[in-house]
Amino acid sequence: MLILISRPLVFGIALLLAGPAQAQATATVPPEKVKQLFDLLDDPSVKAWVAEQRKQDAGPTGTPAAAGASPSGASSDAVAAPGRMNTMASSTLDRIKHHIERIVGTLPSLPGQFARVRAETMEDMSGKRPAGMLLLIAIFIAAGLALTWATYKLTRPFRLWIIAQSKDTPIGRAKKIGGRTLYSSLLILSFALGSAGAFILFDWPMLIREIVLTFLMAAVATAAVRMYLAALLVPSFMQVENAVEVRALPVTNETADHWFYWVPRIFGVFAFFAAAFILLPGLGIDQDGMLVLSVGADFVLLLLFLIAVWRRPRTKRNDGHGHTAATWFLTAYFVVLFLLRIAGLPILFWFTFAAFFLPFAIVLTQRGVNFVLRPGSEDSGRPTIPAVTIAVIDRAVRMILILAAAYLLARAWGLDMQSMQDSNTTTTLILRGLINVIVIALAADFGWSIIKALIERKLGIEAQHAVISDEEMPVVDPQQARLRTLLPIIQNILLAVIVVMAVLMMLASVGIQIGPLIAGAGVVGVAVGFGAQTIVKDVISGVFYLLDDAFRVGEYISSGSYRGTVESFSLRSVKLRHHRGPLFTIPFGELGAVQNQSRDWVTDKFNITVGYDTDIEFARKLIKRIGLELAEDPEFKNWVIEPIKMQGVQEFGEYGIVLRVKVTTRPGGAFAMKGRFFLRLRQAFKEQGIELPFPTVHVEGLQSPHGAENAPVEITPELKLAVAQSHTNRRRKKASTTE
Repeated sequence: MLILISRPLVFGIALLLAGPAQAQATATVPPEKVKQLFDLLDDPSVKAWVAEQRKQDAGPTGTPAAAGASPSGASSDAVAAPGRMNTMASSTLDRIKHHIERIVGTLPSLPGQFARVRAETMEDMSGKRPAGMLLLIAIFIAAGLALTWATYKLTRPFRLWIIAQSKDTPIGRAKKIGGRTLYSSLLILSFALGSAGAFILFDWPMLIREIVLTFLMAAVATAAVRMYLAALLVPSFMQVENAVEVRALPVTNETADHWFYWVPRIFGVFAFFAAAFILLPGLGIDQDGMLVLSVGADFVLLLLFLIAVWRRPRTKRNDGHGHTAATWFLTAYFVVLFLLRIAGLPILFWFTFAAFFLPFAIVLTQRGVNFVLRPGSEDSGRPTIPAVTIAVIDRAVRMILILAAAYLLARAWGLDMQSMQDSNTTTTLILRGLINVIVIALAADFGWSIIKALIERKLGIEAQHAVISDEEMPVVDPQQARLRTLLPIIQNILLAVIVVMAVLMMLASVGIQIGPLIAGAGVVGVAVGFGAQTIVKDVISGVFYLLDDAFRVGEYISSGSYRGTVESFSLRSVKLRHHRGPLFTIPFGELGAVQNQSRDWVTDKFNITVGYDTDIEFARKLIKRIGLELAEDPEFKNWVIEPIKMQGVQEFGEYGIVLRVKVTTRPGGAFAMKGRFFLRLRQAFKEQGIELPFPTVHVEGLQSPHGAENAPVEITPELKLAVAQSHTNRRRKKASTTE
C-alpha cells in the first residue's frame, strides 16, 4: 500500500518543485496590472458585455465597432468578423481554434514558470530540499499505516462477527457487505488520523503545511478507494472462502482482481494530479500554464484507462466478438472525452461523461442490489426480502445517482441554483423547467415502483404456487383469488393516473397552463363517451361483474355458448380458455348471465346399470364401501365433501335396473376419482358375480340371399356389432330426450 501511494506522490512533488535545468530563473514577468487586465478579459461576464457592446456599436449596417474590441488572444470566445455570419458552428470552431492556440502558445513559457515556482518555493521553505519534503510525507504516511495496522489488530472480534454472518441468506450477505464497508471506514479513519492528523499537531511553515497536507489528503482518498473496493469486490488476496457469493457485484475472481488492481491506481494518479493543480496556481502558475498541464494529466489518465480496458479479462457474457466490440467502444469513448478536453468544450465534455457513466452506475447498482438481496439457498429455507424493500432500495439509489449527477453537472457548467431561481431569462427558465421535469419523473418512478412491488407481492408473483396443506393438497385461497382478479385492473388504473398526473405536473413546471388542457380533455371525454357507447357499456358492465364477484381468475365459467377457464381481464373484456384449447375474448357487455362451476362445491350424479336378477341392497353396500375407500384415499381425501353413495333406483331399463349414484366434492376433484370408482366397482361386481348387462339382439326370420324363404341367414360378428350399435344409438337418443 505504501508503494501504491508513494509512486504518484513522488511524481506530484517532482512536478511541483522540480524544474528544467536550462530554464531561466529570471524569466520576464509581465506587469501586475497587465496580468489583471488579461484575467478580467477572461471573465465570462466581461466577454458577454464586450460582445453586446460590439453588436450595439456595429448598428444595423453591420459596421464593426471602433472601440471596445478585446485584444487578440485575450478571450476564448471569438467574435464574428465583418461580413461573416456568426453561426453557432462557426463560433464553436473559433473557440476550439483559440483554445488550441492558447495551449501551443503557452508551451514555450512553461519552463520559465516552473523555474520561477521552484525558486519562490525554495525561498519560502527556508532552503528545505525536495528530498526532505518527500521524506516528511513518507514518514507521516508510515504513521498512518502504523495506526491502521493497530486498528486491524484491535478489531479482530468485529472481523470474526463479519465472517460468522451467513452467506446463504440475503440478510446475512447484506450484513457481511455492510460490516466490511464499516470496517473499511474505520481503517480509513485510522489512516487519516495517523497521517494528516499527526501532521496537523505540529507547527509547520505555511507553505510546507499546505503542500504536505494537500498530498496527504490525496493519499487518504486513494487509500479510501482501495479499502472500499476491497470491501465490495473481495479480491483473491483476501483469501475469503466463497468470495463470489459474498461480493456486492456478480463478477468473477479474475474480474474482481483486475479492477481492484487498476481502479485505485487510476484514482491515485487522478488524486495527486488534483492535489498538484490545487497548489500550483498559488505558487505562480498562470491559467494558461494550468491548461497545458491539464492536457498532459488528461493524456496520462487516458493511457491508464485504455490499458485497464484492453487488459480486462473476458467473461462468459462478454466473450468473443462482444468483448472486442466493447473494448473498441470504450477506447473510442475515452478518446472522444480526451479530445473534448483538448478542444476546450467543458459543457459537451461533462454531458458526454455523464451520458455514459450515469447509466453505467445505475445498471451496476441495480445488479448489485438484486445480487446481494437474491433469495437464499435451499438449505436455509430460501428466505427472501420483500419485493417492496428491494424496489425502494433500487429506486432510492437510482434517484440519488441521478440527482447527484444533475448537481455535479450544474456545478461543472457553472450554474447557480439560487440565481436560476431569481432569474427570469429564457435560458434559466428552460433549465429550471428541465430540473423540475427530472424531479417529477423521478418521484413518479419511485412511487410507481413501490405500488407495483406491493401489488406483485399481494398477487404472489414471487411464489405463484398454490398453498400446500399438511396433506399435500392444493387449497385455493378465495381472498388470494379475489386479489388476483382485481389487483391487475387496479394496477393499470393507478399507472394511468400516475402518468397523467406526472405529465400535467411537468407541463405546469415548464410554464404551460394546464387548466385549458383539463377542460378540453373533459369535453373530448364527453364526446368520446357518446361516440363509444359500446365501450363504455363494456367497461361499466365489467365493473359490476367484479363488484359482484361473479368470477375470478382460474375459475371455470360458462355464459351462453362460451365456456372455459378465466385467464385474465382487461377494462372491457375477459379471456376464457376452453378445455379444448381455444381462447375466447368476450366483452363484458356481451357476457350476460354467468354460470360459475368452480365456486365452493360441485355435485356429480351418474347412472349404473345392473342385471334384473341383482340383489339391489347388496349392490348398494358395495357402492357405499368403495365410495368410503376412495374418500379415505390420500389422493382424493381432501377433495371429497360427501363420499360416493347410491341414491336409489332410477328406472327399469330395457336390459337392466338403472341405479342413481352421486358424489359431492370440491371443484375439480370428481374427475379422476370417478374413473377410479368405475374401475374398482367393475372388479368388485366381477368378484361378487354381479352382472353388468349390455345390449344384445337376437335375430330371426331373415331371408336367404338366394331366395330360400325358410333358410337361416348366417349371423356374422360384423352383423351382431352393427345391430348392437344401432340399438345403443336409439337408447342414447331416447335418454337425451328424457333428460
